[in-house]
Amino acid sequence: MKIFTPLYDKVLQWAAHPKATRYLGGMSFAESSFFPVPPDVMLMPMSLAKPQQAFYFAWIATLFSALGGLLGYAIGYFAMDMIQPLIVELGYQPKLDAAQAFFDQYGVWVVFIAGFSPIPYKVFTISAGASAMALLPFIIASLVGRGARFYLVAALMRWGGASFEPVIRKWVDWIGWALVALIVLAIGWHYLK
Repeated sequence: MKIFTPLYDKVLQWAAHPKATRYLGGMSFAESSFFPVPPDVMLMPMSLAKPQQAFYFAWIATLFSALGGLLGYAIGYFAMDMIQPLIVELGYQPKLDAAQAFFDQYGVWVVFIAGFSPIPYKVFTISAGASAMALLPFIIASLVGRGARFYLVAALMRWGGASFEPVIRKWVDWIGWALVALIVLAIGWHYLK
């Protein structure tokens, strides 16, 4: 059943929308503090649709992600006691505890690694605020980590994306169903352990 191909085509259309850059900025900001969907979902098709602007899109994602990271930091710094029950209810407490342990061991390097990796960045921005990490190193690590990630994605889409696009489109349903299967397995494993 091909349900992912039409969605993929729709996202490519949205990526070419005149206000797509604003959506990318908003999504990048929100994802760094509370929104669950990473900005890569917009950045990749936008860079495919307009490869000459890929690095501009990466800059927008980086800047607004770092600004959103400051909101996450503020949430952790000023409101941790207030949002703690929500964190527990949503099941983020183990992730927050793990993030805190990483902070204790590695300091600012955790922010850089979380910014670059697919680890939920918001967990680390909130943890950085909750642990009162020094603000300037936090900002620098956020800009460098997020920038490295988004510029890498933009570069891959700009230089190889056009040739990969037909292949991606051909296999998008297989990739989508594989991700669904992995999510189902992960949920099953989580509840069976």
